[in-house]
Amino acid sequence: MQINGFHHIGLIVKDSQKSLDFYKKLGGKVILSFPMGNTGKTINLMDVGNNAVLEIMPRGEGAEETNAHWVHIALRTDDARAAYDLAIKAGATKRTEPKDVDLGGNLPSVIAFVCGPDKEVIEFFQVK
Repeated sequence: MQINGFHHIGLIVKDSQKSLDFYKKLGGKVILSFPMGNTGKTINLMDVGNNAVLEIMPRGEGAEETNAHWVHIALRTDDARAAYDLAIKAGATKRTEPKDVDLGGNLPSVIAFVCGPDKEVIEFFQVK
């Protein structure tokens, strides 16, 4: 057995349509939609580029979600500054403006962080 990277990243959201609209503005495309059990809600898988898949899952009924959450998702891009600007125009809130970094001396990059419509943290990651 071998692990070959991420298949998808699941994101629980309060407003599925708002999140779908946001990620579509960033270039995402819904590739599959299916029912969330018998809740009447829909789960959507979105291709956000280069085989990266985001699963947008509506929050279930009842209590606040108590499962663990990822700290952030990092979306690979060839222009982190442009992705950051596009996200802000699409309704994201600023977290960390684009900046040049050299991770460990071998990975010169540009990174930027925003918060999406459900306060999820999104990093735009550009390898120079």
